[in-house]
Amino acid sequence: MELVRGIHNLKTRHQGCVLSIGNFDGIHLGHQIVLSRLLQEAKRLRVPSMLMTFEPQPAELFLGAKAPARLSRLRDKFVQLQKLKLDRLLCISFTREFANMEAHTFINELLIKKLNVKFLVVGDDFHFGYQRKGNFELLKEAGKKQGFVVLDTQSLMHQDLRISSTAIRQFLASGELQQAQKMLGRKYNIAGRVSHGKKLGRTIGVPTANIFLKRRVAPVSGVFVVSVQGIAGRIYRGVANIGTRPTVNGTEQQLEVHILNFEGDLYGSQLQVILEKKLRDEVKFCSFDALKEQIKKDITQAQQWHQNN
Repeated sequence: MELVRGIHNLKTRHQGCVLSIGNFDGIHLGHQIVLSRLLQEAKRLRVPSMLMTFEPQPAELFLGAKAPARLSRLRDKFVQLQKLKLDRLLCISFTREFANMEAHTFINELLIKKLNVKFLVVGDDFHFGYQRKGNFELLKEAGKKQGFVVLDTQSLMHQDLRISSTAIRQFLASGELQQAQKMLGRKYNIAGRVSHGKKLGRTIGVPTANIFLKRRVAPVSGVFVVSVQGIAGRIYRGVANIGTRPTVNGTEQQLEVHILNFEGDLYGSQLQVILEKKLRDEVKFCSFDALKEQIKKDITQAQQWHQNN
């Protein structure tokens, strides 16, 4: 799959495509319905399939630290879209200037002139352009004039609940991992590169692989039973803490994974940490010794869970 970073990198060869637009945060089952139709139309029209997404996500520009927790980074999206056999991912830098673009300009300059869209698939709640004035009806009107079809994909429901990134965030925040899994179509995972930490885990015989979360807010926090991929083609069992580590006066959000029955150097490795079950919330203990005792209990619980599952 080709990644095109920015409008300025669009070439003549990128013209003529079927397109969908949106954050696609998490690439959940609702998104997969949209993308399935996109791929179907690309095959029928014999043109490449393309997804247009934004970095940062619009809410992150407008709301800053108050923006909703992000389910997936750009890298995570890329991996999932690659699995779905999408041809191209267009990532647009979402700046104030871009946000202030009029809806008609967005259609004429980008969709028509730059991309020469042949078929457009959008979600039923899609809005775009300055003050979100662009909508499905405006796109449909433009399509009639310019000769492209616009399809509005209805939301996918699960147990009378609309599948959405918001609902998944709520399930993750409350530790309802199975409910989140049903909407994602897979277990929720966090991927990242192992970096050097303070190595406090080594002092108590519990070494951890540390992954700094490169996002404003994580959608999950607490202590979890996990499975770990990315080590010599094997799946390892583990226990992980996601949070700021208040007992040791931590400030940045971090993922710390203790991998059971593993010894070795993982610095620089790209790991995928799959959340299996939430054990408890992250809390501030009165002492480091109290934290050490709780960590031992967490490891025992994780070992028992893995043995039973």
